[in-house]
Amino acid sequence: MSAHTNSWHQREARKFKKAYQLLPPCIHETGGVWADIGCGEGIFTAILYELLGQKSVIYAIDKNARALRVLERNFNMNRPEANLHPIQADFTHALSIPPLDGLVLANALHFIPDKQKVDVIKNLAENLKPDGKLILIEYNSRFGNLAVPFPLSQEQFLELAQELQLRNPQIVARAPSSFMGEMYAAIANSP
Repeated sequence: MSAHTNSWHQREARKFKKAYQLLPPCIHETGGVWADIGCGEGIFTAILYELLGQKSVIYAIDKNARALRVLERNFNMNRPEANLHPIQADFTHALSIPPLDGLVLANALHFIPDKQKVDVIKNLAENLKPDGKLILIEYNSRFGNLAVPFPLSQEQFLELAQELQLRNPQIVARAPSSFMGEMYAAIANSP
């Protein structure tokens, strides 16, 4: 294995480890209809499937067609029984999906300018069933950089949830991040 390949595997292993620290404390049910919004190649999608089980339906939504192909290939090889629906779409626009029991928005909202975050989350929450769950995983920072241009700190999330009248917003997990100090997982229920 080349040094480049080895370092890629190490980075991927760190991503999975961090995802396992953040997503499982947010989900205590199995089954249902869920979406992984801004899913990329599917790190959180895979964990979501493990947590929800075979009776779940998962919509994996991303605008990057290549990332969706990687996700679909990995799922078909490792989880052929999964009821997975990859959808190439920009989640900042209205989505054509059925009502959801929950959605995961992991490491995707920090690409949305602050002025648009309220509208994006409001539109996404409209896809939730009554008492549906919104899970947000983000860097806990108010200051961005080139890779994470518009982070949303946990305090900003709680303020945003209140503004949108999301119910029961709370921070449920934190994980250290060598990149930006800390990541957090938050949940809230549909208005």
